Formats: sequence, C-alpha cells, structure tokens
Amino acid sequence: MSDHHTHVQEFFGARAADWDTRFPDDAPAYTAAVAESGLREGDRVLDAGCGTGRALPPLRAVVGPSGVVLGADLTPAMLEAAVKAGRDRDGQLLLADVARLPLRTESLDAVFAAGLVAHLPNPAENLRELARIVRPGGTLALFHPIGRAALAARQGRRITPDDQRDEANLGPLLAGSGWDMTSYVDEDARFLALAARRR
Repeated sequence: MSDHHTHVQEFFGARAADWDTRFPDDAPAYTAAVAESGLREGDRVLDAGCGTGRALPPLRAVVGPSGVVLGADLTPAMLEAAVKAGRDRDGQLLLADVARLPLRTESLDAVFAAGLVAHLPNPAENLRELARIVRPGGTLALFHPIGRAALAARQGRRITPDDQRDEANLGPLLAGSGWDMTSYVDEDARFLALAARRR
C-alpha cells in the first residue's frame, strides 16, 4: 500500500465514527445533487469514495429497486460506519481504491463522487479510471456540500489559482480524462460539476 493510501486511511479512519454527526445538515444537499445528476430509474451508479455512504439512500431512491447502487471506499472504518448507519441496505459496499476499481469496462451509467477530487493522488489517471467503467454518454457528478470559498474558510486557507476544482482547471482536467464538463456550480451552499463520458 502506498504512503498516500496509508495517509488517506489514517485521516478518514480516525474521523469515521463521528463523521455524520460533524456534518448533520448535508443530507438535503446530497439529495439535491443526486436529483440534478440526471439519473433515471434502472440506472447503475457508483458512489466513488463513498465514505459513510450518505449518498447511497438518495441514489437508491432515484434509480429504484431495478437499479444498481455501489459504494466504494478504501477506508474500512468508513464502510463500517456506513453499515452501522444501515446504508448497506441502499447499496453494495466495496472496499476498493477508485484508482483500480474491480468493475467491468463501461458497466455503469454514472459515477457520483462527493469531496473526492481533492483526495485523488493522480487526478487525470484516476478520472480516466472512472471514465473506463462508465458507458459513453454516461455521467460523472463531482459534488461537495459546500462551495470552494466556504470550504477554504472552514479550513483556514485561501483558494489559490491552482485549485483543481477551479472551473478553468477542472474543465481541461476532465477533458483530458475522457469527460466533457456539462455544467459547473460553485456557490456557498454547494459545489457541483457534471460531466458526460465522451462517446
């Protein structure tokens, strides 16, 4: 396991148990983001870096009983917290690295990723792996329950021009990884960038 993996597992592992209590008001933002990501009944969707699985219930609600909902995370404690919260009822949980997913090429309709981009070790390569598992025309939703400025303020830092989630940086990053950005919203209350898998 790489140093990056160990670091990510330690960071999120230490925070897994009380993660949901620290951010209790995010549920409506997740539901709204899922509603905007264009998913339909019967779709197959992965929550990449699912953490405690907060996106799984709204994802299941949208794709319905005939759809497939998967949640992948590389921190066991996060998945344990998801099971404790009963969210494994809404989706199948996978202990997996988004850089090497145990999923077939073009097997999904969409990927939903909350707060993931900032934690990717090799963003272009990792986004390409997400593109691999999604069918042409499928969707990638990059979400965060608060916008970039609000998040920076919460973390006591300033946004710099090299911020990956800046529209000027994210568009080309996605384009180089097999995605075309279709919409971009960065407001205090949320960040949501949608992209389509290039045909």
